[in-house]
Amino acid sequence: MNNTNDLISRINANYKKLSKGQKLLSDYIEKNYDKAVFLTAQKLGEEVGVSESTVVRFAMNLGYKGYPQFQKDLEEMVKNKLNSIQRMEVTYGKVSETGILKSVLSTDCDKIKETKESIDEAAFERAVDLICNAKNVYVLGIRSCEPLASFLAFYLNLVRENVILLHTSNLSEIFEQMIRIDEDDVIIGISFPRYSRRTLKALEFADNRRAKVITLTDSVNSPMNLYSSCNLIAKSDMASIVDSLVAPLSVINALIVSLCLKKQTEVTKTLSQLEKLWDEYQVYENDEMTQIDNPGGNII
Repeated sequence: MNNTNDLISRINANYKKLSKGQKLLSDYIEKNYDKAVFLTAQKLGEEVGVSESTVVRFAMNLGYKGYPQFQKDLEEMVKNKLNSIQRMEVTYGKVSETGILKSVLSTDCDKIKETKESIDEAAFERAVDLICNAKNVYVLGIRSCEPLASFLAFYLNLVRENVILLHTSNLSEIFEQMIRIDEDDVIIGISFPRYSRRTLKALEFADNRRAKVITLTDSVNSPMNLYSSCNLIAKSDMASIVDSLVAPLSVINALIVSLCLKKQTEVTKTLSQLEKLWDEYQVYENDEMTQIDNPGGNII
């Protein structure tokens, strides 16, 4: 059951037992959940015309330990439905203008900690094995997830051959690049709220071709997991119109490190070849500085 249905089902299951004031809260939340998510217990009570203590008791009567837990479930319910303007309003309700830096950094730290405590290590190890043994590895991330996909594909190319980073501006382009995907291949799909329909369709296509599907997303209830046999869950958050994706990036880092350890010989060989090429073609700045510091040398 997803978070939306879970919260609404709790309200529906307990509605007859609620007090008059709590029923007013129920009605308000069902009709105005996109506004309620921004409100503290005090503000929600003022909006509905009940006391703050009534709001807290309402949350507890629904089975929550308190209002913060209820509000967290409410955030999960609405975060995939919010447009960019509403996402900014969520941020304005959470932080003051003078505390933005520390607030965002603190939230990012919290998301990494939550991910560390909840991630399925067996699923992580299975993902590593699938990537190691696949004939081809396809990587897909769209919009704000595109940098994550590019980062992952870049390092996977150092670990193994046949890594395909899917580039797309429309759905048909994805299918054209995936036309030969089959049961010997793996696709890694990365998406967080608001979930990409193109990514979902690509995973559905891969699943129909019996390819192994690995997802990196924010929740077991994510629609990404409909087509996946290996789910990596990393917590994300909204920071204004920006998606906070530090926890997913940490999971990607862990995948790369684990793969490097499993394929240490191949990776060492590849890096040795690259180091020679980087020196020969003066890819990095230290080579240029060496030339500048050598008065008798000729700059090429």
